[in-house]
Amino acid sequence: MKKVEAVVKPFKLDEVREALGDIGIQGMTISEVKGFGRQKGHSELYRGAEYVVDFLPKVKIEVVCTDEIVHRVVEAIENAANTGRIGDGKIFVFDVAEVIRIRTGERGPSAV
Repeated sequence: MKKVEAVVKPFKLDEVREALGDIGIQGMTISEVKGFGRQKGHSELYRGAEYVVDFLPKVKIEVVCTDEIVHRVVEAIENAANTGRIGDGKIFVFDVAEVIRIRTGERGPSAV
C-alpha cells in the first residue's frame, strides 16, 4: 500500500477531490497548512506599509491506496491541481506498512 500526500493551492481542492472521486477514492484527509518552496512567499501592501508573507496558505491532501492504483491517484492529483504557475505544489508517495480499521479490526487493503 502507498500513502500519497499532496500539497496544493487551496482553490484547487474541489477539483482534486472530484478527480479522486472519479477514480474510486472513497476517503481522504484534508489539512489546511502553510509553507513555501521556490515561491519564497510574497510582499503585500497594507495601509501603505509593505510586509512580507513568508508562509503561503496551502492544502495538504492525504490518501492511502493500493499499489495497483497509486499511479492513477498521482496522475489525477497532478492533472487537477496543475495551473502551470509557480506554487502549484508537490506530491509525495510513501510506503505504508500496515493499515488497521479501529472499529472492526480489519487490516491491510480492506481497512482502507
